[in-house]
Amino acid sequence: MGKILNVVERAYQGTLEEQDDQALWLVHTLQKAGGEHAVLLRGPAVSYAVRGQSVGSLEIAGVKAGNPPRLDQDLEKLRAAGVDLYAVREDAAERGISREEAIAGIQWVSRSEVPRLFVEASRVFAW
Repeated sequence: MGKILNVVERAYQGTLEEQDDQALWLVHTLQKAGGEHAVLLRGPAVSYAVRGQSVGSLEIAGVKAGNPPRLDQDLEKLRAAGVDLYAVREDAAERGISREEAIAGIQWVSRSEVPRLFVEASRVFAW
């Protein structure tokens, strides 16, 4: 039986309020609890893989709201925890993102290869 494939496509939802991406946080938590997971970044979420990116911080009336998310670092922690990371090449190219800008360990797949990932997975969750 394959890993649970977590497809992350909707990017930056709640990242300022929560200071992380909820899907990535949940995958990391479940992986640490003994699960077997993989993450596929596609659509706008491929930008999560860009090294050193920043989404800025939220400030209201001069008060900063916590720490801004570091999604590239979150992905590196997932990889270190044993989560396979995939990203769709064409989605990155459409956004002007090159492989050289991305963190190490991303397995780049074409859109035509995505169905294979679905077939190999025991379950597929879409975020």
